[in-house]
Amino acid sequence: MIIFDVLTATAVILNLVLLTYAIYNAGLALFLFKKIQPLPEAATQNRFAVLIAARDEAAVISSLIESLKQQNYPASRFEIIVIPNNCTDRTEQIARQAGARILKCPSQVKSKGDVLNFAFPELSRKEQDFDAICVVDADNLVDPDFLKEMNKTLSSGKEVAQGHRKSKNPSDNGISGSYFIYYWIYNRFISKARFNAGLSIPVIGSGFMISTGLIRRMKDKTFKTLLEDMELTILCYLAGVKVALAPDAIVYDEHPLSFRQSWDQRARWSGGIYQISKIYFGPILRQVRKTKSLQGLDLMFLNLVTHMSVLGFLSFIVYILLILFGLMEHQIAITAVWSVLILSTLSSWILMTGGAFVVTCCDKISLSKIWRGILTFWFFILSWQPINIICLFHIPKTWKKIRHDRDISLQDIS
Repeated sequence: MIIFDVLTATAVILNLVLLTYAIYNAGLALFLFKKIQPLPEAATQNRFAVLIAARDEAAVISSLIESLKQQNYPASRFEIIVIPNNCTDRTEQIARQAGARILKCPSQVKSKGDVLNFAFPELSRKEQDFDAICVVDADNLVDPDFLKEMNKTLSSGKEVAQGHRKSKNPSDNGISGSYFIYYWIYNRFISKARFNAGLSIPVIGSGFMISTGLIRRMKDKTFKTLLEDMELTILCYLAGVKVALAPDAIVYDEHPLSFRQSWDQRARWSGGIYQISKIYFGPILRQVRKTKSLQGLDLMFLNLVTHMSVLGFLSFIVYILLILFGLMEHQIAITAVWSVLILSTLSSWILMTGGAFVVTCCDKISLSKIWRGILTFWFFILSWQPINIICLFHIPKTWKKIRHDRDISLQDIS
């Protein structure tokens, strides 16, 4: 039958595309095992602006500011700056009382990118006397050596760098535990592997540093998508600058506890990737032709993850149709179909759960604290499939806040 032949050919093509993508990422992951050489101590002490965009963060922002005050770095060489936006609580008052400088965004804020569009040029003016800006989220906690490590990175000639993002609440429930496992994999297989391969690593939202000199050179660049961190990575590439890794500049991130909040957050990530592919793939390809460098192609591959997820779903649908044809033609027994479906589901759960278990062992975190995340990691990853498909047709319009109801200090984590 013609339809059967078309479906078979489609399945072959989809599998070749997905296999090529998987082989590329597997090959890149081998660079994970290369050791990162530590940077020497810096002879200079750069002056940093620590920027915090805050929306209804009254429960957590004082602990963040307190962790910044505990930096092993001269207090005169950095300033804590909070930009409250759309707040309905006492975020601004608490931040001011804790010792932060309050900076008001003059225009309406719909996303974190809007905050950065205002704050980056404002804080990069020479009269502000900052050498670099470090961006952290209001729900973060910052390791005492964070600015010291970023200073070493900046002094070594790197103009933009991403720190190491750890989990603040991995043992709360299965959702937060799954986030912990996801970021552990991302930090190593995405960020560290690319850094060791000489590629630009992705900025991941918080715990990153960018020099004010670079911002001034990029003054005509603004954030247009919901995924301002990946957008910054691409803007740096278009400016001829790689994002470096600062593995010892650590921030602790608080993860969502409800599936609804997790869904909204990941929908923003997926929708932002679709926006980026539409806006930036053309400029990236032009830059690749201009520089004769494959650096930009890697960024494109990195931002094809949602597209590959959709192709994987299409491949699944094609196989279902082929199975239905086989049943109609009595070429396949229904018992064999059920056996394949059950075995495929079970093997994928075992594979992901086993991988999550290995991650936990590598990080030396107590299994009693993270067992729920290990068991639910398969569902966490699988639930990204409908998110990616929905966002293909309906991209979120605004940044939805994540509610934080409790205070965790740096001492609690220690």
